[in-house]
Amino acid sequence: MALIYVFLCVLLWALIPVVSKLGQSSLDNHQFLFWSSLVSFFTFVVIISFRKEVKNIQSISLKNWVQSLLLGVLGTYLYYILLYFGYANAKGIEVLIIQYCWPIFVIILSVVLLKEKLNSRKILSIIFGFLGVFLVLTKGDLTDIHFENLYVDGIVLLAAFVFGLFSVLSKKIEVDPLFLVAIYFLTATVVSFISMLLLSEFKLPTSDTILPILVNGIFVNGISYIFWIRALKIGKASFIAPFVFLTPVISTIILILFFNEPFQFVYIFGMLLVILGGLINKE
Repeated sequence: MALIYVFLCVLLWALIPVVSKLGQSSLDNHQFLFWSSLVSFFTFVVIISFRKEVKNIQSISLKNWVQSLLLGVLGTYLYYILLYFGYANAKGIEVLIIQYCWPIFVIILSVVLLKEKLNSRKILSIIFGFLGVFLVLTKGDLTDIHFENLYVDGIVLLAAFVFGLFSVLSKKIEVDPLFLVAIYFLTATVVSFISMLLLSEFKLPTSDTILPILVNGIFVNGISYIFWIRALKIGKASFIAPFVFLTPVISTIILILFFNEPFQFVYIFGMLLVILGGLINKE
């Protein structure tokens, strides 16, 4: 079940490049994040109301409320603001490679914070996974990588660490995933609204950004989090993390299909490395 959840999550996360590109055609990162977070929050309000579980919110302790709110700032606001900053100020291929260091941070932090054991299989798994992503994003041409902006690269690396920490700490909170994610996006909505007013300006979505915002808010940055939290609660974080490397590989395939980008044979090899990495870590 952990693998089913993580694969559903990966399929939704693979849409991030498409919805981000379309959704930010007339909005900046603060505006796009605010409207997406607002849609995500209302999505979970509807789901909770439909399931008639609103009364269960009273069972969440003050400690868990505080922890959930803090993690909401960490994983559904800070991560995306830092990541969007990277995409706006550095080459996309550079940002993607650094961004997908976060599963490595999940494994490292799960060993440090959750006391999970690190063995040779997990090390090999993460190496194969990262190599697969690296090959796909560089198309096998190592000369295509130039880390020219160390400041921006550092920001994106911090974003990767933030999401790795968020994923590991989320595993320790004893709150129903549905309520937990609702709290996350409530926090993201409030904080992104404040940052939008302070660092940008209030702006309504245009007709060409409404659909990307809805898809991003409901599915990509919404329901996907339930799958991710459930996967973390069922399986070991260090076992689940390598499968996330499938996300940019699938994203590349989607970009080829929808934006007519040229297909490279190295994509197949990269995909095989990612799958091999996941199989090596299977327990």
